[in-house]
Amino acid sequence: MGTEISKQEEFVLRTLEERDIRFVRLWFTDVLGFLKSVAIAPAELENAFAEGIGFDGSAIEGFARVTESDMLAKPDPATFSILPWRTEAPGAARMFCDIVMPDGTPSPADPRNVLRRILEKAATMGYTCYTHPEIEFFLFKEKPEAGKAPVPVDQGGYFDHTPAVVGHDFRRQAITLLEAMGISVEFSHHEGAPGQQEIDLRYADALSTADNIMTFRHVIKEVALDQGFHASFMPKPFTDHPGSGMHTHVSLFKGEDNAFYDPNAELNLSAVGRSFIAGLLKHAPEITAITNQWVNSYKRLHGGGEAPAFVNWGPSDRGALVRVPMYKPKKENSTRIEFRSPDTACNPYLAYAVMLAAGLKGVEEGYVLQDSKDPISLPSNLNEAIAAMEKSDLVRETLGEHVFEYVLRNKRAEWQDYRRQVSAYELDRYLPVL
Repeated sequence: MGTEISKQEEFVLRTLEERDIRFVRLWFTDVLGFLKSVAIAPAELENAFAEGIGFDGSAIEGFARVTESDMLAKPDPATFSILPWRTEAPGAARMFCDIVMPDGTPSPADPRNVLRRILEKAATMGYTCYTHPEIEFFLFKEKPEAGKAPVPVDQGGYFDHTPAVVGHDFRRQAITLLEAMGISVEFSHHEGAPGQQEIDLRYADALSTADNIMTFRHVIKEVALDQGFHASFMPKPFTDHPGSGMHTHVSLFKGEDNAFYDPNAELNLSAVGRSFIAGLLKHAPEITAITNQWVNSYKRLHGGGEAPAFVNWGPSDRGALVRVPMYKPKKENSTRIEFRSPDTACNPYLAYAVMLAAGLKGVEEGYVLQDSKDPISLPSNLNEAIAAMEKSDLVRETLGEHVFEYVLRNKRAEWQDYRRQVSAYELDRYLPVL
């Protein structure tokens, strides 16, 4: 492994020289899923690979108390990519980092490490986890101002392709940049709401997918700025239009074999696949504060459209929490499940960690998948989701004590801020008549 890593490091260092890259951005993610970046000169990179770059962890959301603030960001050479929108010389590149403590141990606050831990558990069970996200977002004509409704760039609908719909030019530029960074795109189209777009990434292992989602969100905002628009991953910006979800397709592989596939089973879904779904359903309420972490997330989940409001599953119900896609029956590699509650504003590392932990728990314990006759409701607001998460041993164990406690504190504070606000709805409805 050491030789392989050093070869990757050598490749990075050689590419920087050959391509005249003067700025190397080291990226990592805070607990809430916001991208952080520090730029270093290429001359510093060899040392960064060996020892990491020191920073004040207490200044990063959810990372550390002031008394334990020293941390190191160690770049992962496997994530090296040149930033294609920095076309002027000299160029710039980026790498994702793993966050470690001064003694070299992984930081308990690093979301990337949280996901890596559950993937290591999957590996001990013999599985590799693959994911494929459908990422929805909105394009607005300009950055919305407080108190003003956002203005979408078009009035297009699902799959619309007309001269008045500007989204296809936007998507073309975004996809070109994503693919230049090694992120493969499968589909793109206009979604159901005005100004709403969808771009689906190809299957990758779950850690690469989470890195790709963070890159995706940054690229989309860069392209929007370049074209004079504002891109938003807010789950539900409009009351009367569907929100933006991040339906995620999941499959487990054992070597080259899809562990979810059984040619003789109903829906071609193996016992492992059925137990994985059962795990997702059983633990869905307690992981929702992570997959849907904002107050606004619950306006999407319980706002109609095709968003999942109940804990149910099925092959064709597009309102189901877990769907078994049947586009290509009898094709082994196409057998997968689709988890439909996450939204595009989640922290993808934490969301995928709890999602996979729930499914793997089902496999490990041999949960039996039942028909969804009388499904329970997903939490209807952030407060309910926090209450369900607080009692969850699964989420506590998956996130680790540090991240678990931080998320609870942060989300309680968000809920308190939200519930004390007097909204425009209340003023418009009650002020004239009461």
